Amino acid sequence: MKKRIYIDKNAMKNDKKKNEPVPVYTKTSEYLSAEEVEHFKELLSEKRKEMIGDVNHIEDEALKKSRLDASGDLSSMPIHMADIGTDNYEQEFSLNLLDSERKILREIDFALARIEDESFGICEATGRGISKARLEARPWARYCIAYAKLVEKGVVKEGEPVPEGVELD
Repeated sequence: MKKRIYIDKNAMKNDKKKNEPVPVYTKTSEYLSAEEVEHFKELLSEKRKEMIGDVNHIEDEALKKSRLDASGDLSSMPIHMADIGTDNYEQEFSLNLLDSERKILREIDFALARIEDESFGICEATGRGISKARLEARPWARYCIAYAKLVEKGVVKEGEPVPEGVELD
């Protein structure tokens, strides 16, 4: 019978945090290699192309005036009021989705600009490196996970410095 050894990973993390200061970066090249930067640039460019296609498609669908316009039906058959309500709901939903997609597209453009000005991959609020796993999942990320959690909890507003006495994970 094999013995199982259990390791308290949290204790290991805490020991590591206490002993090693977290590096702060001023340029992308201090944190990411040229190959990694190129990889993220390609990821962002591909995502940008995909998003532009999505935005155009959603915009076309959302801006069709009615079910009659969408179907191309030229008959004079009256449309039921419930159908009009459904159309309005679908249009509003599509316009909200379009707004979200456009925001992500803007963030992607900002991330591509950060690559050019050597600030990509560095948390805009703390100067810490944004984890490579986070950049793989969301290459347009502007903040490290620790800072994003503080924003999510309402401890700080996005873009504000971390208050004194508040510890980052």
